[in-house]
Amino acid sequence: MTMTRGLEGIVATTSAISSIRDDVLTYRGYRIQDLAEQTTFEEVIYLLWNGDLPTSEQLSVFRKSLAADAAVPDELFAMMKMFPLDQVHPMAVLRSSVSNLGIYDTDAERAGIEANQTKAIRLQAKVATLVAGFSRIRQGLDPVSPDPSKHFAENFLYMMRGKAPSDLEARLLDRALILHADHELNASTFTARVCVATLSDIYSGITAAIGALKGPLHGGANEQVMHMLEEIGSIDWVDDYIYEALAVKKKIMGFGHRVYKNGDPRARILKDMARQISELHEDTRLYEMSLRIEQIMKEKKGLLPNTDFYSATLYHLLGIDHDLFTPVFAVSRTSGWAAHIMEQYKDNRLIRPRAEYNGPHLRRVIPIDLR
Repeated sequence: MTMTRGLEGIVATTSAISSIRDDVLTYRGYRIQDLAEQTTFEEVIYLLWNGDLPTSEQLSVFRKSLAADAAVPDELFAMMKMFPLDQVHPMAVLRSSVSNLGIYDTDAERAGIEANQTKAIRLQAKVATLVAGFSRIRQGLDPVSPDPSKHFAENFLYMMRGKAPSDLEARLLDRALILHADHELNASTFTARVCVATLSDIYSGITAAIGALKGPLHGGANEQVMHMLEEIGSIDWVDDYIYEALAVKKKIMGFGHRVYKNGDPRARILKDMARQISELHEDTRLYEMSLRIEQIMKEKKGLLPNTDFYSATLYHLLGIDHDLFTPVFAVSRTSGWAAHIMEQYKDNRLIRPRAEYNGPHLRRVIPIDLR
């Protein structure tokens, strides 16, 4: 056996959902740039789950299904109110809440393609309501009920704010959700597939994935980017901060990616989106700081931004609390996790790798009175 740290370079499964080849990211064969420009998040969810983009009629039916399942049991919001709201991380709340969704779903243990599609719709619809509801509860506000007349991204911002966003804000969030929907066999997706490969249920798979996404080396990186920007504070301090950080070998969050050699294609799209939202709000401070950080990192380290870097500025100017950046990521990535879970079920084999043992060999047990 050959051991590879972090399974780097190891092909663990076959999948028709998304691919990364020559720095080009595709969903079901469609380039991410084209999907972000020409489709909506609901269309992309349908694509990931069904293999192709929907017709107008199919999209209408699908949107109605999502809207019909967006409400969550009142008991879950009551549970959230019992948490120590001043200290709990929203990802921990989301992890527990999604797990509890399975308790309230009478179909949770049902198997089969149709049953899993139904549960996937429920999960995708409800996860946005959970994140938005928690955002309001910890502000001392009541959750806002989902509005079935609104599209997914618009409704998500509406439930968080209690008022409708602008058309541009809704479209920018919609594009961000598309960009984050899937990314081949990343850590959280692999976790979801490992979980359901035991034939555990879809709620367990999504809960496991959320646990993996919580880490700062995965979905939590965009929150860390925002912490860095806040710590720097001004364009005048960017150079000193970054050069000093590089001198002591401090990791600059939001740069580099294991599977991209010439830059993350999502980052280039998000860069322009960060510019648009900055101009809309007439606040370009974070964007200008980010441009300078990108320039320094490219010159000094040869590193380019990944999807987390400019998404921090976008989410901040959308009015999303910084510790909710990763839960928003999870709202999007639920679509990809569900797609991979359903694909795993269709051609399942228990995922059971081996470990290269490096401990002591063949030790003799010494009686306890002689140790």
